[in-house]
Amino acid sequence: MKLWLLKSEPSEYSYDLLERHKKGVWDGVMNNQALIHLRNMRKGDRAFMYHSGKEKAIIGIVDIVSDPYPDPRKNDPRLVVVDVAPRERLTSPVSLSAIKKNAAFASFELVRFSRLSVMPVPTVLWEKVFAMSH
Repeated sequence: MKLWLLKSEPSEYSYDLLERHKKGVWDGVMNNQALIHLRNMRKGDRAFMYHSGKEKAIIGIVDIVSDPYPDPRKNDPRLVVVDVAPRERLTSPVSLSAIKKNAAFASFELVRFSRLSVMPVPTVLWEKVFAMSH
């Protein structure tokens, strides 16, 4: 199982909305590096859901419930999507500012490439984020 982080503007797609729908399609990814990461996801992987915009915080955990497949709304085979389902809302959101204050996250893509919408999360950092949320 691989671990990921998915960024979304909560006014576009929030963790609350995903919980209400029980399942959603993670789409709209256009950046080449983010698409590479999306193509490497597999059913059974997990991801943190990060709210960008004003919140700038990791809110919850989602399960990747499908392998990547071509975006059915686009006529471009390069553009892929995955299906996600809510797994767990974090006890307390973990803010970007808290992550940036912790030296262990200095090489984390969330800190280094703030515009990247899909990124891998090393296990050790996943565990640190999860611990910070409790």
